[in-house]
Amino acid sequence: MHQSFSIGGETLDSLDLKALIVAKGVKVSRNVYERFGRTHRIYPDPLTCNCLILPDGTIVQMTDLALHMRYLKTAILLEALRNIKYTMRLRTPFTLDLSSDGRPILLHDGALITEVSFPPASRFYEQRTSSGLPYLGNAVLQGLDFLSFQCLWPCQFAKTGHACQFCYSGGVVERLSKRKKPDPPVPTPRDAAEIVEFAVTKEKSASHIQITGGSTLNTQAECQRIVQYLSEIHRVVGLENITGEVLVYTTPPRDPTEVDQVFAAGADRIACSLEVWDKELAKIITPGKAKFTGRQRHVDCLTYIAGKYGPNRACTSFVVGVEPAESFLAGARYLAQRGIVPIASIWIPFGRPVMGKMEAPGLEYYRRVKEGLAGIYEDYDIEPPGSFGLNVCLCRDIWNHRSEINAA
Repeated sequence: MHQSFSIGGETLDSLDLKALIVAKGVKVSRNVYERFGRTHRIYPDPLTCNCLILPDGTIVQMTDLALHMRYLKTAILLEALRNIKYTMRLRTPFTLDLSSDGRPILLHDGALITEVSFPPASRFYEQRTSSGLPYLGNAVLQGLDFLSFQCLWPCQFAKTGHACQFCYSGGVVERLSKRKKPDPPVPTPRDAAEIVEFAVTKEKSASHIQITGGSTLNTQAECQRIVQYLSEIHRVVGLENITGEVLVYTTPPRDPTEVDQVFAAGADRIACSLEVWDKELAKIITPGKAKFTGRQRHVDCLTYIAGKYGPNRACTSFVVGVEPAESFLAGARYLAQRGIVPIASIWIPFGRPVMGKMEAPGLEYYRRVKEGLAGIYEDYDIEPPGSFGLNVCLCRDIWNHRSEINAA
């Protein structure tokens, strides 16, 4: 059962609360870091992908807005935030502090919402690979069981000036390319394998693996590159020792059969992310995808996967919050009918403006998404990846509570 909370006289469930915290961020007291930094996985560094855990186990991305803004001011990508109209809007009603007896508590406009907890301590972010590459900034632990590589190689769409508006990594690559600066270092297959080995077999802080690279113009070569990473992970770790799923994100190739080699190399699921369903909005928000691949190539590849490998083996991520809920749900239903898993990733509006705004939609929007997806998952027997849930994704949380949501 998910838990209910009271905020300003309104009752919210844990998924409502998660959506608002992810979209609005939180102000974290320094006392929280000092009290729990040694015993739990919580650090005063935005690159560590901190999360908090609600009492019913719902995992929530914990973007400390003050830390995040300080990081942005030292990063190379801040052109959008130089405009005061954006920075003035970056305020949050949520605060994370300590109770009088030293327990972590979440507040809204100073009023207590609930106690929270954090994942157990980890030495993951202290590590470097044998080549000297730091884990920090190249991979993250999400929630209680996911290791994610967020950008194993630079996005070529971004290099051509067509980065997705919401993508911070793409924005960095686009800006470096415009300045004719070198790309930041990225993990080699050996680096990635060592990182997986530490998280999965040495520390046992992850059971699921997510592999993501930037979109490339040569999608055949991209599939071959992914195979190199999976092959090295298998050589070093043994895919049989990864007890959860291996989820691979890739640009859809012109010939869908190219993904067969990725499944053969060990992927359990493959995601080709549309991000936005509305075609006109997609041209603005995801210009590279609109220019170089387009919706139909994504749908063709995903349909091929579902047809050959069965339902729930093909996935596509959507950035929830950048298009109308009705548009997103129409796309989610269209794909689910074909055995394709729609993944709902909540837009975090703190890095780059989307269509000139950095303000997420209100609670009713997320409730519409929650209720709509719960029905879609149940109607078409769709199961999103993972187990406990991911920091910014609502999909597994919705699936875990689908019976309660649909009954309500």
